[in-house]
Amino acid sequence: MSSPMSLSAPPALPATVSKQDSLLHRAFVARELGIVVALVALLAVTTAKNSRFLETQSIQDLLLGASILVILAIGQTCVVITKNVDLSVGSVLGLVAFAVGKFFVTWPHANLLVALVIGLGMGLACGVVNGALIAVAKVPALVITLGTLYVFRGLDYSWASGQQINAADMPASFLRLGTRTLLGVPVLAIVAVVVLVAAGIVLRSYRSGRELYAIGSDATAARLSGIPVSRRVFAAFAVSGALAGLAGVMYAARFGTIDASAGNGIELQVVAAAVVGGVAIVGGSGSVWGAALGALLLTTIGSSLSVLQITPFWQQAINGALILAAIGLDRLLALRLASSLRGGRPHGA
Repeated sequence: MSSPMSLSAPPALPATVSKQDSLLHRAFVARELGIVVALVALLAVTTAKNSRFLETQSIQDLLLGASILVILAIGQTCVVITKNVDLSVGSVLGLVAFAVGKFFVTWPHANLLVALVIGLGMGLACGVVNGALIAVAKVPALVITLGTLYVFRGLDYSWASGQQINAADMPASFLRLGTRTLLGVPVLAIVAVVVLVAAGIVLRSYRSGRELYAIGSDATAARLSGIPVSRRVFAAFAVSGALAGLAGVMYAARFGTIDASAGNGIELQVVAAAVVGGVAIVGGSGSVWGAALGALLLTTIGSSLSVLQITPFWQQAINGALILAAIGLDRLLALRLASSLRGGRPHGA
């Protein structure tokens, strides 16, 4: 679904643009409200089964579990709204997490900020490789990031050579970041919220962010209107890579035990979180707020199904059904939105 999206419009355009913005805003709100309702219903059902599910420790565990997925989903949203996808984020996370572990094994008394800079830098470098191949060489993102998924994972396996880094190999001050709370809220969750707010402001209020929607809606029209399409797509992949690097640092602090399989397969959860959160897989529509809610919903589903004693097989089936339902709802909202913009009744799918 490609939804028309206006750029940072000058004050003199307004009637049509305002109407579209209003309708798009209502569509986003409808999607995000639906996720909130589903989340509340899920929490209610699970708590009815086990009253300890909403205890303070359980909520903190849920937030910790969702934090890394939220960070990855924010980066993925920046890419997907340009009508692309980044399948390499799980491998970038694993590579960065292992690099951070090796860094502390070599320099056990190093400053934590140095580890953060290394993680962000490595993630950014991986994102730049993806962005350069896609934006400059004009190779489809699905093909490129599927290839780099295996390349980055292969580098990780080659570097690790079967080695595992344990919590005892890393400084306690670094590991405490993964468990420390501030006013009862995990520090990692606060980091995720800060990144979420920053990304939400950029995508909504800055021209460079709004141009990503225009590119996803119609790249040819965006190019004809003067938008630097290749540069914006390149930047989106660079941001996705940098956030995957940040997620790798958070992963190392959260789990402490790292090997070459860290983050294996998480890229599918990331794409699912974005889609469930209302980010159109064909670009041009969606928000980081919805993607974050999608990540929180998927994390809660995983915890709830275990409490409800659902077998792992059915957990995967339910996750798949949820994604299909989200895509169906997204299509329905797109038809209703298109109908509203035309002022008529919706036509076929």
